[in-house]
Amino acid sequence: MSNKTDSEWRAVLSPEQFRVLREKGTERPHTGKYNSTFDNGTYNCAGCDAPLYTSKAKFRSSCGWPAFYEAIPGALKLNVDKTLGMTRTEMVCANCDGHLGHIFKGEGYDTPTDERHCVNSVSLSFKPE
Repeated sequence: MSNKTDSEWRAVLSPEQFRVLREKGTERPHTGKYNSTFDNGTYNCAGCDAPLYTSKAKFRSSCGWPAFYEAIPGALKLNVDKTLGMTRTEMVCANCDGHLGHIFKGEGYDTPTDERHCVNSVSLSFKPE
């Protein structure tokens, strides 16, 4: 859990990162810098640099945001999100509670988990191998 105040977060995040990570916003589809990135490495939280995903779990979903089929064990906390008139599974960084996106199940993707972790690029930083 983060102990930073909003003003401390605003000092280290861009306005768009703050809107998504701290205010649970969503970036526009097909605009994020990691949507079409498939280099080898690790995707970390843009807020606290905690490792979240490996490039091995990233796949092409054509949904408009980076998609992963599983996170690094222990990297996420899951919350029930009942906004927008539906029930979804929100994922946040287990280290700083930064909003990352949502998990969707049973969509039929050919992945080991049949899950799509739909992550905002602005919530991530990439560390190449």
